[in-house]
Amino acid sequence: MSGYHKKRVDNKNNQPISDQIVDEAMTIAKGIQTPKQTKDQTKLIAQGIQKGIAEYKKQQKVKARQHNKEKKKQLKKQNDSSDLTPDFNTQNPCKIQWLAWSLLVISWLGMAFFIIQNNS
Repeated sequence: MSGYHKKRVDNKNNQPISDQIVDEAMTIAKGIQTPKQTKDQTKLIAQGIQKGIAEYKKQQKVKARQHNKEKKKQLKKQNDSSDLTPDFNTQNPCKIQWLAWSLLVISWLGMAFFIIQNNS
């Protein structure tokens, strides 16, 4: 049967129909064949099934593309929103504040200790 298959083209979109789709369609058409059905009728049924399979696959590709677009939009939205919120772990003013306050407290404690030592 593989010699029978030529590259078939879908007339609507001029896209080739793969041999796998042709084989699947023929298998399905033969599976539902009635006893008085001619070979031509079976071929017509197989062609209809081919078109149905091809259309289904196209729809799935469109859905997958839309799904990927939505994912990209959500990722971009998350990245944009994370860029607007400041990252407190990497900011230096917070560290500098703690350093300044700790130096102030240490100096006051040192002064108090010095004064207590001199008065005794």
